[in-house]
Amino acid sequence: MKNRNRLFVSAVLASMVLMSCGDDDAVVDQPNNGVEVASPVDEANLLLASIEADGGVPYNAADPALTFQDDENVFIPSVLGLDYRVDRAVVPAGPTVRLPLFQGWETLSNGERREGYYIITESSDRAQAEQLGVIYSPRMAAAATSDGVQNATWTEDGRLIFEGSVDFSPKRSLVAGGAPAEEGRVELFSFPPAEVNPGAIADANWSSYVVLPSGVVINAQLMANATGIHDRIPNPAGNSQAQEDDLNNINLDTDGAAVVLQLLDGWHDGRAYYFHIVTDTSDPAPATIELGVFAPKLANLPAFGEFPGGSMLPFSPTANGILPEANNVDGFQGLNTPSASGRQENDPTNTFPIDPSDSRYAPMWDAHITEFTVPAEDRVILKSFDQVNALLADGTLIPFRGNGELPSLQNDFDTSADNDLLIPTGAIINCPVISQPLATAIGRVIGQPENNK
Repeated sequence: MKNRNRLFVSAVLASMVLMSCGDDDAVVDQPNNGVEVASPVDEANLLLASIEADGGVPYNAADPALTFQDDENVFIPSVLGLDYRVDRAVVPAGPTVRLPLFQGWETLSNGERREGYYIITESSDRAQAEQLGVIYSPRMAAAATSDGVQNATWTEDGRLIFEGSVDFSPKRSLVAGGAPAEEGRVELFSFPPAEVNPGAIADANWSSYVVLPSGVVINAQLMANATGIHDRIPNPAGNSQAQEDDLNNINLDTDGAAVVLQLLDGWHDGRAYYFHIVTDTSDPAPATIELGVFAPKLANLPAFGEFPGGSMLPFSPTANGILPEANNVDGFQGLNTPSASGRQENDPTNTFPIDPSDSRYAPMWDAHITEFTVPAEDRVILKSFDQVNALLADGTLIPFRGNGELPSLQNDFDTSADNDLLIPTGAIINCPVISQPLATAIGRVIGQPENNK
């Protein structure tokens, strides 16, 4: 069946090439095994054709698989299912999203190719983003000529060939650490970790910012290959944090071209349920803490601490927030929470400045970590950048002691023109935002959030 399906993709590709020959101005001549791709929309059509050939549901803007209510506030219209149930006593994995899964080819260090499966969440081209049903993020285009991207080409049957690869076989582990109290600072509990070992490691050529032959930048993140699966794919046995590199996991459906991923929560503009995924990071510590791929090439993206310049956005984790055992009415927060347990039972619920409805949005986030100077009982949940900036101004928050010597953040998220206290760590985290539902939507199951396998 798969051979016949790939013949179908080849037919689609051939028809695109024929159509492109009649429009010389639209043709982009690239070394793609003799294939000329006419436009970003044609590239989107190749990708959608591969989804159909693989037994999945290609996105159709005129007749989408799902339509969403206003209070669900979904930013990626191609999603195949959402589970907004947050009670882990009922749903061990917590909130999840089901996304289309594309098949392509990684390039190994010896030049050989390996089959890999990936998702796409953003495109720097509006028409392509609309065709694929993903987020339009023009800021990603600023990375196109940097050392932080990889280039992709097409196979003869319309599949992407990546320059790099990811090894999913390492066993993730984390040893809690911390830092003693210093003058003007309280003791840090559990964070920063004493030891981190990411559960997936990319080679020097891999970046999830992928430049297509048309020049468009997409955010394409590997989910699986012969070495295993991404740690954000929930374990169907019930313990969502005890991940195994099991290619037979029902939440990875290569025959149905769909994958289920855990959603992380966060805060934005005073509202909770800022649901996003974490896929890759430029540093092994956040890769371990948030179950992502350690992809060192991401550190070459432009540029730390800059807004509105550069290809990424600032976000603000806190090192020592409110722990779950405090039973705060607004929940818990802080990098100390997931670092406290090697099994990482909870995510840190970080604070974010904007969402994908803002044209300044980008899925790569430049971490600006803060820490509280006050005792644990006096700490609060950080719900907005305005609040973070106000607490920095009065000294309740200060820059995390591990932020280093990078330049201070200067951006129009500040409420005070003189506030330049948010300092980047140098860690880049790829966390596309899926949705930010209102409280009325919490508990809802939308579409088909699980694979039939």
